[in-house]
Amino acid sequence: MTTPHIRDFHPDDLDGILHLWEQARLSDGEPVYALSEVIASCQIDHAVVAVEGERIVGAAVGRAAHAQGWIVFFATDASVRDSGVGARMLAALERHMAPLGLAKLSALMPESQARLDDFTEQGFELKRNLRYVERELPVQREELLVLRELGGRLLPRGLWDAVGGMQKEKEMLELRLVTPLAEPDLAERFGVVPPRAVMLFGPPGTGKTTFAKAVASRLEWSFVEVFPSRLAGDPKGLAGALRETFQKISELEHAVVFIDEVEEIASHRQGEPPSPTQGVTNELLKLIPEFREQSGRLLICATNFIRAVDAAFLRHGRFDYVVPIGLPDTDARHAIWAGYLPRDVAASVDVSVLVQHTDGFTPADIEFSARKASQAALERALHGGGSSAGAASEGPSTDDYLTAVRSTRRTVSDDVASEFLEDIDRIARL
Repeated sequence: MTTPHIRDFHPDDLDGILHLWEQARLSDGEPVYALSEVIASCQIDHAVVAVEGERIVGAAVGRAAHAQGWIVFFATDASVRDSGVGARMLAALERHMAPLGLAKLSALMPESQARLDDFTEQGFELKRNLRYVERELPVQREELLVLRELGGRLLPRGLWDAVGGMQKEKEMLELRLVTPLAEPDLAERFGVVPPRAVMLFGPPGTGKTTFAKAVASRLEWSFVEVFPSRLAGDPKGLAGALRETFQKISELEHAVVFIDEVEEIASHRQGEPPSPTQGVTNELLKLIPEFREQSGRLLICATNFIRAVDAAFLRHGRFDYVVPIGLPDTDARHAIWAGYLPRDVAASVDVSVLVQHTDGFTPADIEFSARKASQAALERALHGGGSSAGAASEGPSTDDYLTAVRSTRRTVSDDVASEFLEDIDRIARL
């Protein structure tokens, strides 16, 4: 039997790498690094192979991260495992990466891979009591450029849990939107078609934008907000710019697309001659069915004035759900207030009194009142002659918050709140 020789990786070796990777998967379990990562490192990082005749019988692939080197793939064919070729490959890879000035060269492997002779022979030390954790990042490198062009972003995790109260709305959105989209196989088993578009409506300041962002955060999908006012100045016109934007969005693997105040571009079409926005409304009506044909997408539109939206825009087949987002109830107001109370004074503030006095307040109204009370307490402490250290030990009281509440003008009047309840009966679709 001839002794395998070691050489640098060539692009023609990919079939051999694929064969070794599949062998390793079957014998030792799923490799730590996916095949796509291994192939990418072969091409742009560092790789050596063992060749017997014209057959690839071994491979060692590494990549560097600052002063740390990682072996992302190591495999030998069963026919040469006792020939010492594995240790020779590791030595060759180390020489290959030596000019990088690495302080460490490490390897991660499945627990089922019991053979470590090649590594110990080359001086690797088995580390005990270590745990390996990983997380798949939702936006891949090739998508980032498209996302930047669209002005989109990946929102922080945890926004869903940060939505104070509004439990009824959260539960409904979790069941109707998040679960079918996050678990499509489960949805298919029950015959549930994942939603593609949803309309949120309600008075100003009730948290529609917050919910849209929270859904994107919960799904860990890219969030792209479309601003018609920004597209209006495009040389192609608003309708043309809107179509181009949606075409660009189609290049993303997953995306929550959000259009706020959608009534500006989807208002009732009427009058002679046609209004300037009628062409835009027509374009949007054509774009939504095309958007719905793509998986991994969710369009969320929001409006403060659902009565102003064109009836054709809301019909079945365009929007799966038309969801009311109203004023926070008692539990929601309690959770919202609790989120704005400084930790040092939270126990001394009577939240139930604040909840009672803010019936009819939006989340934005409560936030304004809380911040106003905090500012007033800070100014009182500073102007009262105390040091900044002394001021830091004090904080707003229940009376401070009540004073702020009394001086806060509600965003939603009784008439608007009444109209919203009528719209729920007449328009909502859950």
